[in-house]
Amino acid sequence: MKNIIITGCAGGIGAATAKLFLDAGYGVTGLIRSTPADFEKDYGDRFVCVRGDVGNREDRIALVAAAKERFGRIDGLVNVAGIAPKVRADLLEMSEESYDQVMNINAKGTLFLTQLVAREMIGNTPEDGIRGYICNISSLSAYASSVSRGEYCISKAGVSMMTKLFADRLAEYGIPVNEVRPGIIATGMTEKVKEKYDALIEGGLLPIKRWGRPEDIAKAVFALCTGALPYVTGHSLDVDGGFHLQRL
Repeated sequence: MKNIIITGCAGGIGAATAKLFLDAGYGVTGLIRSTPADFEKDYGDRFVCVRGDVGNREDRIALVAAAKERFGRIDGLVNVAGIAPKVRADLLEMSEESYDQVMNINAKGTLFLTQLVAREMIGNTPEDGIRGYICNISSLSAYASSVSRGEYCISKAGVSMMTKLFADRLAEYGIPVNEVRPGIIATGMTEKVKEKYDALIEGGLLPIKRWGRPEDIAKAVFALCTGALPYVTGHSLDVDGGFHLQRL
């Protein structure tokens, strides 16, 4: 049975992605920071729940150890876990504490978990030339300026470069590394700005005039991590309703 590590499984994109892989027969080791996931009652021992913070070194090590103990090897990694700043502060007022907190989880945690998992994947016996798949969840904020949450934009731009770096480094081992850039997705992170984005979407911000759903992102991740696109690496896939289009 193939298995995959997914961080940020408590809800939103992480939970939708975990469910899609579990429904397809995969084993999933999920990192949960706060609210427990309920997958264990539905999927039994095919889901392993690890409580921890991706920004913490010991928790990352425990996550990988739990996956290996249950499944023997790691076939995929999906880096979903991420936070927004607690306070949307103007760039000129942003605090170092907020920057450090966001970067620790979104960038540093993602970087060093990927490093840890990549070392394990290199030892896998390849199947059709592939030893494993890695997919990072970044954001349209990797390229779109939001001056009231600069630390978030910087962290997601870092994830985009991380994708390219690991894609370059791991290609020789048969480990594709790609990135999905979500647009405006209906999750807990966007609840506080729902009215703002409702109005923008209605006003024509997106060619596809609706909110994105966590399942939209999960389907893109699934394609990138199950062999549907084996000749793709270092790619950023915009799943954003067309937000990235420059229109006149």
